[in-house]
Amino acid sequence: MTVEKLNDLMRQVAAGDRAAFASLYAATSAKLYGIVLRILKRPELTDEVVQETYMRIWSRAASFDPAKASPITWMAAIARNRALDEVRRVTPSSIEDMPAAFEIADTAPLAFEHLAQKSDLMRLHQCLEALEPERRDIVKLAYLEGCSREELGQRFGHPVATIKTWLRRSLLQLKTCLSS
Repeated sequence: MTVEKLNDLMRQVAAGDRAAFASLYAATSAKLYGIVLRILKRPELTDEVVQETYMRIWSRAASFDPAKASPITWMAAIARNRALDEVRRVTPSSIEDMPAAFEIADTAPLAFEHLAQKSDLMRLHQCLEALEPERRDIVKLAYLEGCSREELGQRFGHPVATIKTWLRRSLLQLKTCLSS
């Protein structure tokens, strides 16, 4: 669109002509959107700033002077300034601004807790090694793999009552070993 046509549209917009404003918008919105997007780099915010830019253009159209600038230059300056205002307005948040952030508990174990767990696991492993191999395997399958007594009885060829007794005695042996 020519500068003369844009000047004519600006005069009509200054007079409150909504159809001229729609034509002005159609002719210039892509350019102004691009200017604002390059500054903000956020499309959802760009839409809002472009809308506010056109509201300012509508309300200030009477102050446009074609002797000072072309209409697109004048509108681009409004868009640019509005986008820069938005950049300045949005300040980075600090952790001090969010006291709730201090309330979040860290669920990771502390170093000494990690060492204690490791020590406990090593102790459990030593106590498991003290069991007879078949009973150790039965305990591991029952409590680590979730095998039932019936499954263990079939797997090892022993009655369920025997498996139950071995598990009970093995757990007592592990308890004694871990408490010493």
